[in-house]
Amino acid sequence: MNAKTPNAIDSYVGSQVRMRRQLLGLSQERLADQIGVTFQQVQKYEKGMNRIGASRLQRIAEVLNTSPSFFFQQDPNEPLSLAGLDLTVTADPVAEFLQSKEGLALNKAFMKITDMHLREKIVALVKAMAQTQVDRSVRADQQKHDISPN
Repeated sequence: MNAKTPNAIDSYVGSQVRMRRQLLGLSQERLADQIGVTFQQVQKYEKGMNRIGASRLQRIAEVLNTSPSFFFQQDPNEPLSLAGLDLTVTADPVAEFLQSKEGLALNKAFMKITDMHLREKIVALVKAMAQTQVDRSVRADQQKHDISPN
């Protein structure tokens, strides 16, 4: 392993810190002030260039109002593993979306909705819209095959 190449786990944890910080609308400077480091150090943590020590990760979790385990979570239905943590090979589309401008905006707005029933309805609506789009694509593909000469 090249000394300049970030460790996959450090990169993953750093990306989780970045996602949570952005979701809360906190700047790197503000997080740095809260945890007692420079904003450049926060940049290095988020890129995985510098490893985050246990006590520092605990402090980051406190500032970002979450638990330290949040930064290691993958699929909640599966045990934590190293599988899939190498972000340089394949990126997780959900994590990519959450880090996008649209993903952050959608998540910030959704988090402001306190009525759980309403939140469930919104999720059901989005699922129905996505399914409709899939159904349309399938029908369009079927029509292409029906029209093509044999």
